[in-house]
Amino acid sequence: MGLPACYADLMQRAVLIMFIAMSLIPAGDSAGKVLTSQLGVAPVFVAWSRFALGTVFLIPFIPPQTRALFSNWRIWVRALMLCCGITSIQTALQTEDVANVFAAFFVGPLLSYVLAAIFLREPITLLRSTLILLGFAGVLLVVRPGFGITPGLMWALAAGSFYGVFLTMSRWLSGLAPPLSLSFSQLIISAGLLLPLGLLNLPEMSAPVAALTATSALCSMLGNLLMLYAYRLAPATKIAPMIYFQLLSAVGLGWLLFGALPDLVTWVGLAVILGAGITSTRLR
Repeated sequence: MGLPACYADLMQRAVLIMFIAMSLIPAGDSAGKVLTSQLGVAPVFVAWSRFALGTVFLIPFIPPQTRALFSNWRIWVRALMLCCGITSIQTALQTEDVANVFAAFFVGPLLSYVLAAIFLREPITLLRSTLILLGFAGVLLVVRPGFGITPGLMWALAAGSFYGVFLTMSRWLSGLAPPLSLSFSQLIISAGLLLPLGLLNLPEMSAPVAALTATSALCSMLGNLLMLYAYRLAPATKIAPMIYFQLLSAVGLGWLLFGALPDLVTWVGLAVILGAGITSTRLR
């Protein structure tokens, strides 16, 4: 039986928006990797500058009802999760390849799927659950946990865990305010939380540092803003697997910018993650 026309249209729009969003976020992280691994910029400065510049970018567009959000404790917890996640992933990118970091980061969709089912009472199916677990098996192929796991990949796993909670809370709060308001609240709170560490780690400013810092912030802000719009169109249990589309950009950018291509086992893991994620989005 085919999908109802209105439902199919919403899902197509959500898929397109998420594809763009999931391309922008790795682009921002790749700019951050250049800053930390090649230009000696501290990861915490990259994280803080993202939030601070993103706040400035959005100020002219914020709706008037945004101020009321700051009295809601859930907004603060959600921003804290994003703050910890971005700082963790920038720390991971300092030493690890982009594709490997994003593969480990994909514990996030699994966690988001479970949390949305438990706390948001969103429907789950055996097939979708199997696909999510298959995607996690792909993560394990990339990370290969054991005595040889690197600190960078541990930071990536931590980032994915924080982000999984953030994704679920984004769905939970999606009807609380317009996406612009929600995006602005997470940016300004996170910028405030990291302000002391950001100022303590100010780099020596140059044209490349300034350009890459702005690129990292703009791509991250636009990617997360588009993700919020997508979460208003479809349930978290169906949107979460779309996070896997970041792999396409992560692998491509890792090759173009850093000349890094995954080994055979990692390619298998990436293929499993991407295949499970795409198949899951085709299910009703």
